[in-house]
This record gives sequence, C-alpha cells and structure tokens, in this order.
Amino acid sequence: MLYRWIDHTSELELRIEAPTEEDVFADALAAFAELAGRSAGSDDRRTIELEADERGLLLVDWLNELVYLADSDGFEPAALEELRLGDGRLSATVAGRRGRPRPLVKAVSLHGLRYTREDDGWQARVVLDV
Repeated sequence: MLYRWIDHTSELELRIEAPTEEDVFADALAAFAELAGRSAGSDDRRTIELEADERGLLLVDWLNELVYLADSDGFEPAALEELRLGDGRLSATVAGRRGRPRPLVKAVSLHGLRYTREDDGWQARVVLDV
C-alpha cells in the first residue's frame, strides 16, 4: 500500500496505489488522519454508510464524510476497524477520538478524480480543497 501527497495551489492531491479496493479506502483514511492530526481526546467510533454509482465517487464521498465528521463533531479518525464494499455501497466502522482536528480540508473535489484497476492493483487520485 502506498499513498502520497502532491501540493497544488489551494489544493492537495492524494495519490493511492494499493493491492485491493479495500486498501484504497483504508489508505485514504490513513492519509486524512495524518492531515487531521492527533489531539488528546476521548475514544470514539463512527459507523459510515454510503452509496454511489461508481467506486471513484464512493471514494470522494468517503473522504467528504471524514471531513464532515472532523468539522461537525471534532472526530479524528485513527483506524479502520471494519470495511465492506458492495455494489455501489460502502459500510465501515472507524475508530478515533473526539478532539480538535486541524481544519485544513474544506472539501474533496471531483476535479482530477481517477480510480482505476492496474496490473498490480488499484490506483486512485483525488484532489482536496484546502
């Protein structure tokens, strides 16, 4: 699994290379958790249920939901406890804590979205507005 950040003006581009689709979503959570930071806070869990017509759109919705939880509830994701991907659906349990996440990400954009199967796994690219 691999993810990396590419700087843009007012944007961050996240590129993920992973052997499975589940790993793409796990890496996206790990990357967002890195941005949100860690503060002292109480342990918490969130269940996330999403639907989208395509996997790439599901990835954007996944990251946007993490942004929303950080902004609205002060939820800082730490680990993916469970993830199920089905036909246009995502169901996940995320462990984390309530704290004061850095308000770095405003939204996840469809601009430059890429989600493809390659010979050695999956590649994804999403742009975050900061």
